[in-house]
Amino acid sequence: MKTDKPIVCAYYFPNWHRNRQNDKWHGKGWTEWEVLKCARPRFPGHKQPKIPLWGYEDEAGPAVMGRKIKAASSHGIDGFIFDWYWYKDGPYRNRCLEEGFLKAPDLENFKFSIMWCNHEAKQVHPGSRMFPAPSLCSGEVSPDTFFKGTEHCIKHYFSHPNYMRLDGGLYFSIYHLIEMVNNLGGTESARKIFDDFRSRVKKAGLGELNLNAVGMEGRTDFPMKTSDNADGNSESNVDELVSVLGINSRSGHGWNKQKYASSFPFSDYYEFAFKNMGNYEHLSSDYTLPFNPAVCMGWDVSPRAVQSEVYENVGYPFMPILSDNSPDEFEKVLQHAKKFMLSEKSTGNMLLINSWNEWTEGTYIEPDTEYGYAYLEAVKHVFG
Repeated sequence: MKTDKPIVCAYYFPNWHRNRQNDKWHGKGWTEWEVLKCARPRFPGHKQPKIPLWGYEDEAGPAVMGRKIKAASSHGIDGFIFDWYWYKDGPYRNRCLEEGFLKAPDLENFKFSIMWCNHEAKQVHPGSRMFPAPSLCSGEVSPDTFFKGTEHCIKHYFSHPNYMRLDGGLYFSIYHLIEMVNNLGGTESARKIFDDFRSRVKKAGLGELNLNAVGMEGRTDFPMKTSDNADGNSESNVDELVSVLGINSRSGHGWNKQKYASSFPFSDYYEFAFKNMGNYEHLSSDYTLPFNPAVCMGWDVSPRAVQSEVYENVGYPFMPILSDNSPDEFEKVLQHAKKFMLSEKSTGNMLLINSWNEWTEGTYIEPDTEYGYAYLEAVKHVFG
């Protein structure tokens, strides 16, 4: 049953506060604000650096987070989906959520949930043209790591009244499902581990999970481990895989930059957006599970590139930049997304915005000094 307004959530990137790993890798007191401050224009017409209207704030402060929540909720956004990290040695980038968001004043009905970003930490703050980027920390999730991370979620997040439920279940996203499945020993082992997770949630009196797979847009087969294929060379289509694993829903995250970016150094935002949104119907109708689409405000990852190196199209973070992504153009994209979400072709109940604050990837709706609250006003015009 379609409603007049889908759930609207923004992905939240929590690297704007101090944490122990960044102290070790980048120096005491470092946050990603330092990367943003160093950005510079790489071509004529290139707008850098981006400057946050509220300044370079510590997001782990409750008052700071309270202002973000107030701005988001008053402009048609229902909640944040936090990028969430748990490595072998424990949490990373978690103080923003636990010391900022959960202790913020006037939280009221603003929702939150998490997306487990199970990828390795790489040196891309900034990154050099030398590839591959050096690894800072493995993103592998062992069964023990999965248990400890999910126990933390059960004890510290899921019982909170503001934790988001989708179709009755606690919404829990996995960014790289295939990698996690392989890390957990293959499909059969992963299914048992996921079922145990569900059982522990129920035992805690918290009901059902909505286990969500992210980042599978446009793909039809995946290498994965099975009980008789220890090397992970078998293939399975999406429907078969999510059925075996007991996944409940699928969601979008970003857009396909390599496939749809038409030129370098600049590609037109509006053209790029509609090429990507053209996949919505396919991603909804050609698969069994509900699909929650995503929209991006822009894309400019040049701040994460070493500023003294020549900026050519050689791969992340040296990539095409989306141009002309004004608030008016963003609003047109949101209108298109809303029209699809309210149509019978849509199978999901939620629209994801990428993102609230990916400042160094150039996709953010948090107020800046150029446009102020205009991107948030665009959301409000469409969904407020």
